[in-house]
Amino acid sequence: MSTLKVNEITDTSGGSSSLSVPGAAKAWVNFNGTGTVAIRDDLNVSSITDNANGDYTVNFTTAMSDTNYCVVGGMSANSSSTNGNTFYSSTQISGPAYNSGYTTTSSIRMLSMDGSGTNIDAAHLNVAVFAD
Repeated sequence: MSTLKVNEITDTSGGSSSLSVPGAAKAWVNFNGTGTVAIRDDLNVSSITDNANGDYTVNFTTAMSDTNYCVVGGMSANSSSTNGNTFYSSTQISGPAYNSGYTTTSSIRMLSMDGSGTNIDAAHLNVAVFAD
């Protein structure tokens, strides 16, 4: 087996190249959803918009090819809540307008909720997007 070692890969015009690896995330972000929303680390995410309590929009640097991508999300509660840092699998990436704006090629809107279905700001949010 051979090993390929390079310092930089560019496209034919000399610009940056985007490599496509089957099964790899096209975008992901780890961000703080309380107080001033802030990205901790990311891939292909330009910004986070804080729309309201527990309501965020993740904006992509490079758009997806269509809106049929797969989104996986998770969050842990605010440490000052009665549930401490309990992980909620009820994080929702949908909404009443799911087919008309919550999922676009350039962003995904995410609602973080507690166990009773109430939107809450979360201390740690993670979103990953998979597309072909």
